[in-house]
Amino acid sequence: MLQVTKAVFPVAGMGTRFLPATKASPKEMLPIVDKPLIQYAVEEAVAAGITDLIFITGRTKRSIEDHFDKAYEMETELEARGKTRMLEMVRDIIPSHVSCIFIRQVEALGLGHAVLCAKPVIGDEPFAVMLADDLIDGEPPVLKQMVDLFTYYQSSVIGVQNVAREETSQYGIVAAQPISEKIHKITNIVEKPKPEDAPSTLGVVGRYILTPRIFDHLKKVQKGAGNEIQLTDAIAALLQEQQVMAYEFTGTRYDCGSKLGYLKATVEFAMKHSEVSEEFTDYLGTVCAKLALNK
Repeated sequence: MLQVTKAVFPVAGMGTRFLPATKASPKEMLPIVDKPLIQYAVEEAVAAGITDLIFITGRTKRSIEDHFDKAYEMETELEARGKTRMLEMVRDIIPSHVSCIFIRQVEALGLGHAVLCAKPVIGDEPFAVMLADDLIDGEPPVLKQMVDLFTYYQSSVIGVQNVAREETSQYGIVAAQPISEKIHKITNIVEKPKPEDAPSTLGVVGRYILTPRIFDHLKKVQKGAGNEIQLTDAIAALLQEQQVMAYEFTGTRYDCGSKLGYLKATVEFAMKHSEVSEEFTDYLGTVCAKLALNK
């Protein structure tokens, strides 16, 4: 039985929607309270049993590599000062049994091309693709839910959620036949259709488990929307020869590729944070009271 032990993190995008913050720092390093977005995605992957983390990076993404590297100077300083808890926090960013691999995407040719860059490391194995922009708070973690589904069906699984019809042009949209309440067999997938052309309102979000056959289609697919090699187009071709499942995951998604989604995630995660939750929730109460008075 095939097992999923590798995950690809496409992190080469420029993050223009967050300029000027992302002029010199990757959008994946934007913090939600005290952890960068990419770390939340990595923790979700590790919780799902992933042991090989493959980062598809760009020219300005060195800080991501540094974040997951050993910080000798910092560890030495924290140890000398007796700051044991902080020392453990720094050392435990990546468990010892997990490996990080960094691959440079020389040209920004889209998500499909970024995934194709991982082929030499993936080989002939199923693998996950995770977009750190989509921060998903789920229990169990969403990728774990999807890995369990892959283990059962032994076929590609794509995370989806219902979106407003007027928002279909922002997503890949699937047409699918229901198998159970949350599981569907995909019959078609379209990249960013107009609302009147969308086959459904099931939008693809940043969680995928794919069989290695996807690489053959990524090599052949022509540039699509945005003049980029679209993963959606390769999945559409994969549908012609393999079963692909759509999974309506259990959890709350925050679109941290948008300013509003990022702010919502920051507030929600701060309200649950062990150090600041009580004081921050009290503060929000005072803010809401002021807003009510000013109406």
